[in-house]
Amino acid sequence: MLYRKIEKEISDYLQREGDKVLVVTGARQIGKSFIIRHSAHKYYKNVVEINLIEDSEGPRVFDSVKTTEDFYFALSAYTSQKLGDASDTLIFLDEIQEYPQLLTLLKFLREGGRYRYVASGSLLGVTLKKSSSVPLGSIDIMNMYPLDFEEFLMANDFGKDAIDGLRKCFEERRSVPEGIHARVMDLYKRYLLVGGLPEAVNKFLETRDLNQVRAIQETIMELYKIDAAKYDNKHSLKIGRLYNLIPSNMENKKKRVVFKDIENKLGKRSSDYEEEIEYLISSGIALSVSAISNPRFPLAETEHKALIKLYLNDPGLLTAMLYRSNPMPVLNTESGINLGSVYETAVACQLAANDNHLFYYDNRTRGEVDFLYDDFDSLSVVPLEVKSGKDYKRHVAVSRFVSNEEYGIKEGFVLSNSGVVEKLGKITYVPVYFSLFFDNRLSSKGPVLI
Repeated sequence: MLYRKIEKEISDYLQREGDKVLVVTGARQIGKSFIIRHSAHKYYKNVVEINLIEDSEGPRVFDSVKTTEDFYFALSAYTSQKLGDASDTLIFLDEIQEYPQLLTLLKFLREGGRYRYVASGSLLGVTLKKSSSVPLGSIDIMNMYPLDFEEFLMANDFGKDAIDGLRKCFEERRSVPEGIHARVMDLYKRYLLVGGLPEAVNKFLETRDLNQVRAIQETIMELYKIDAAKYDNKHSLKIGRLYNLIPSNMENKKKRVVFKDIENKLGKRSSDYEEEIEYLISSGIALSVSAISNPRFPLAETEHKALIKLYLNDPGLLTAMLYRSNPMPVLNTESGINLGSVYETAVACQLAANDNHLFYYDNRTRGEVDFLYDDFDSLSVVPLEVKSGKDYKRHVAVSRFVSNEEYGIKEGFVLSNSGVVEKLGKITYVPVYFSLFFDNRLSSKGPVLI
């Protein structure tokens, strides 16, 4: 079984007396159902799992449910399993977005107290955005992502103690031992090819065959297109076009979404594609990075939502689109192929999994920096520049950024293939996999007493 960090958060929820219903959201095929099911069976004698997509395409037992009594009636028609009470019985509503009225009903089911409830959905983010009757005060929303690089390391028998050792190198700003760095970079390159979708990772561990991994990734991308068509036929073609343009946008100088290219129409702007962009982000299949031109902590106060970059939610999907089943552009550093967009995608995915809102620096006169990070310990903005080549010390924009006294920058980072950690002025050079440690997850820190 693959190690998933979110399992601890789900287990913690299931073990405490919660006054809200846990709702896990994220893209398709990232392991939500599996990890909820696995955790639920550890703590509850009776677990009833209801896949609402299967129900909507079959008997539609829950289609007309509007009240708690309707729900209990439908539940008894769905399962003959003998149920207890909230102390030993969990009802898992999978793909709850199929019946949005059940999201509203969660508040009343919770208040009824007959059973404990958990819900999940692959397009739940879209439903939550569209629905005005979701009882936000009655649910806890937990975002889930594909495996990040730490989880991929552990899947490949790179131990927790070794990861803690890498973390210590980062905290002490010292270089990683050469042999360990070589091992980690070898796995990092494979992560760029395989990505973090659980089925793809398991197939890689089982066969080491990239062709079989790619077949899984192609299927999942087709499922994304099917979901878009189910969401809204009017918008599905533009959603698909926007999604397919993400890799080529990443190769542009500015790397932003080029709106005129979506339908090959001049004069198009972000406001013309708000719904399509929102779908890609809310469904979890793309990550958005907002522009900041005059950075101040916290970054959310100064974001420019009209100038966004979009990244795929998984580096393996990007390399599948770019290189198909040829691993050499990634594995062979002498190939001469620029892997900048691939490395940036992996870093974006890691930052998102670490609960960071994603921003980048865009200033007409001073240039662009790949990512900006809110450091809540120092209450300052941290610039991150990602480099895939040997000339990683060439970075005019980030040098200008850290030297601007108005921004109050205490430290910036350049992430690259090099295992040498070196600090020159306000810029620290670190291995690209140190993106693991730019982490704003509340659960990673201890209690804060006030």
